[in-house]
Amino acid sequence: MVKHIVLFRLKEDLDVEARSRVADDFKVAIEALPAKIDFIRHIEVGININGDESFDVALYSEFDTLDDVRAYSRHPDHIAASGIIKPYTEARACVDYEF
Repeated sequence: MVKHIVLFRLKEDLDVEARSRVADDFKVAIEALPAKIDFIRHIEVGININGDESFDVALYSEFDTLDDVRAYSRHPDHIAASGIIKPYTEARACVDYEF
C-alpha cells in the first residue's frame, strides 16, 4: 500500500473569503473522487485551522501501488479537481511512501 500526501500553500494575496472558498471547493471535489476512480482506497482533504503554519491545505490518500498513484495523477477527474486549487497555489509539497 502507498500513502500519497500533498500539502498546499495558498497565495498570500488571497483574501480570507477567497481562501476559504478555494479550500472548501477543492475538498468537496477531491473527496468525491472515489465514486469516479475505483482504485482510490482512501482520500481526504484537511483545511489547516492553525493560520501560523506553512501550509493551508493537506490531501491524504491511500492506494494499493505507486502505479495507482501515477494513474490517479493522470486521471481526468483528478486533473479537474486539482484545477480548482492550482491557480491559487504558491507552493506544493508531496510525499509518497509504502506502509
